[in-house]
Amino acid sequence: MTPELALTELRRGLEVALWVGGPLLMAMLAVGVLVGIVQAATQINEPTIAFVTKAVTLTAALFALGSFLLAYLVDYTVTLFQRIPHLIG
Repeated sequence: MTPELALTELRRGLEVALWVGGPLLMAMLAVGVLVGIVQAATQINEPTIAFVTKAVTLTAALFALGSFLLAYLVDYTVTLFQRIPHLIG
């Protein structure tokens, strides 16, 4: 395995991690910002409100996008396993 091939595979793995984790993190970020704005406007500084809303958002996002994200991850894994002979030899 050449260093270029190793870096290419590492880049592909990082891209998959970004595609799988990105939508979930963006949903939680958006909800966190909205809750923060509401808490700042109402001067309610209760950390459990932010935690519960983020947990509910993560659960909803996983229900909505979970099958797509899992399919993307499985497709990458199958492709990677099929490329193993090429990577080694």
